Amino acid sequence: MDEITLRSPAFSDHTLIPAEYSHAQGDVSPPLEWSHVPDAVTELVLICEDPDAPGGTFVHWLLAGIDPRTEGIDAGGVPTEATVGRNDFGSQGYGGPHPPVGDEPHRYFLRLYGLSEASGLKDGFTGEDVPAAVGEKVIASGTLVGTYGR
Repeated sequence: MDEITLRSPAFSDHTLIPAEYSHAQGDVSPPLEWSHVPDAVTELVLICEDPDAPGGTFVHWLLAGIDPRTEGIDAGGVPTEATVGRNDFGSQGYGGPHPPVGDEPHRYFLRLYGLSEASGLKDGFTGEDVPAAVGEKVIASGTLVGTYGR
């Protein structure tokens, strides 16, 4: 599988996500940039989830249908062609980090998947819809991990 380089100008891999991108500060998504997307990719899918949540993995952000020719997302932005999923806060779009007070900092995995064909995901899709929709279509991926604690 090919590797996509995924980064953010707001934080480095395995470092603290700035508070301005948290749930408490209004759920503004961090800026993201990517490169090395293979020519065979027809769609990008972005997922952000917290595997350290007390009730199990918590989905914070889902985007599908991203044009593979794009090179990133501005802070608070959504690509015009993207399909926006429903996060585990129950709303569509980005829901920032919000771990329980006193927990060790949680890890937030941002994963960008390059698909060989369209996912078929529709507005309002959930994290539960993703595995069946992307499955064996993933031909490239990239991961960026941020941390956050309160």
